Amino acid sequence: MSSHGTALITGASEGIGLELAGIMAADGWNLVLVARREKILNNLAKDLSNKHSVQIEVIAADLNDNNAAQRIFDKIRKRNIKVNALINNAGFGYYGRFKDQDIDRIINLIEVNISSLVRLSHLFSADMVEQGRGRIMNVSSVVGFFPVPFFTVYAASKAFVLSFSQSLSKELKGTGVTVTCLCPGSTKTGFATAAGAKHIEKGFQNQMDSFSVARLGYAGMMNGKTLVVTGLMNKLMTGMTRFLPRNLVISGAESVMKKRDF
Repeated sequence: MSSHGTALITGASEGIGLELAGIMAADGWNLVLVARREKILNNLAKDLSNKHSVQIEVIAADLNDNNAAQRIFDKIRKRNIKVNALINNAGFGYYGRFKDQDIDRIINLIEVNISSLVRLSHLFSADMVEQGRGRIMNVSSVVGFFPVPFFTVYAASKAFVLSFSQSLSKELKGTGVTVTCLCPGSTKTGFATAAGAKHIEKGFQNQMDSFSVARLGYAGMMNGKTLVVTGLMNKLMTGMTRFLPRNLVISGAESVMKKRDF
């Protein structure tokens, strides 16, 4: 039997979510892995359960569907699983001029990055408070600390996640449930390519690998930290934004993000 209990991880098929699954399984957590690609999840579940002797469930779901969170919750209830940690890791970016972007994809981003996170947090936090213990980790980003032109909706979505997590952490103080917001900087995953912003990776020579980010996030969650910003430069950057003129911060972000052919 797991000493920690069961953790649900969204976006578990790649990147930070994949690394968190490995780290938590190695530390004795049973897992519920959620992502769109069921075959990848099944292979991951088989590998981790054989390696670490933990119980792993798989739920294939597209969090773009506004009923997905409730269906995930209902399936877990039906399987008599108590979730002791919720890792809201699923999310994606969308690069470009806002006026030229596809509105349906923008709404999909909001659904995955914000709405599903809120729905899952609402459903599982109530159960955790009733149990008197639990952990929630929401994955935001350093761009959640300031507006980012050409990543306009993505940055705004991560600002929401940051604010939501810090507020919820205060609300749940004393209940036995902690909320941790993980804010990575540029990380070696397929994120930038999928977002259509592969060019920006050239400007970040000190990218952290996803395992290191996941390890820091997990340690912070287990220690009950409300905010985890990964990397010294990211900590300095997010700290400095509080003291610099807002327009200067936005202009700096624009110069980093803007393609030459815009």
